[in-house]
Amino acid sequence: MPTLLSSAQAGSVILTLNRPARANAFNFEMANELQQALTDAENNPQVHCVVITGAGTVFSAGQDIGEMKKGGSISYREHLNKTYNPLILQIRNMGKPVIAAVNGPCAGAAFGIALACDLRIGKATAYFVVGFSGIALAPDSGVSLFLPKYIGLGRAQEYFYSNKKIPAQLAYQWGLLNQIGRFNYQRRVRRIAAELARGPREAFAAGKKAFNKAILPNLEEVLNYEGVLQEQAGKSAEHQEGLASFFEKRAPKFG
Repeated sequence: MPTLLSSAQAGSVILTLNRPARANAFNFEMANELQQALTDAENNPQVHCVVITGAGTVFSAGQDIGEMKKGGSISYREHLNKTYNPLILQIRNMGKPVIAAVNGPCAGAAFGIALACDLRIGKATAYFVVGFSGIALAPDSGVSLFLPKYIGLGRAQEYFYSNKKIPAQLAYQWGLLNQIGRFNYQRRVRRIAAELARGPREAFAAGKKAFNKAILPNLEEVLNYEGVLQEQAGKSAEHQEGLASFFEKRAPKFG
C-alpha cells in the first residue's frame, strides 16, 4: 500500500498521508514520498495549489517512534536533515499556496509540517499536541519557531511542557487555524483550494517570499539548531525512559 496518495482536482493536488493503521505516523518512506510529491507539484504548471491531509480520521501522529527504535543508534540530527527539515523548507519555499487540511489529531513533527503550511483548515474534531516532551525530546520540525509566532511564547512553552491538547476551537481563536469546518468539511477545503488555484500565481509567490523574509528569515538556522538539541536529547537517559514508557503504555518516571 502506498504511504502517500495523490489526486488532482481543479488546479490543485491533494496529498494524503496514508498510514492509517499507524495514525499516519511518518516513516522514512512517507517522508521521502512527500518530499518528492512537493517537488513534482512545484514543477507541474498544471498545479497551482497543494493540499496536505491525512487518511481516515487522523492527520498525523508525527514520527513513527517504532521505526526510530528499529533504527538502533540512529543520529537524530541526521534523521531531521534527511526528513523534516527539507520538508519544512520545501513548503515555505514553494511558490504555490500549501494548505494543511487538518482532519483530525496532529502531533509532533506533523504539527511542524502543518504550521509551515500557508493555511490550516481544521475539522471541528481536530486537535494539536506538541508531543515532544512526552518522550523527553526538544521541539523540532520548526515547532520552536512557528508555535510562539502564532500563539505567543508563554502559551507555546506551556503546551510544550504540559503536552496538553489544543482543540480546534481554541486553535482557531489563537490563530493556529484559519478556518474550522463543522459541516461539509471536505467541500470547504476543496472550495478554498480551488479559489487559491485561480489566484495570481506570480503575486502569490512574491508575497510568500516577502512573508518569509519578514517573519521567518532565520528558519533554516532554527531547523539546524533544533537538530543539534535533538541529537543531545536523543542520547539522554530521560529519552530512554520516555521511549520505554511509551512502548510499555505507562507514565514516564523522569525524576
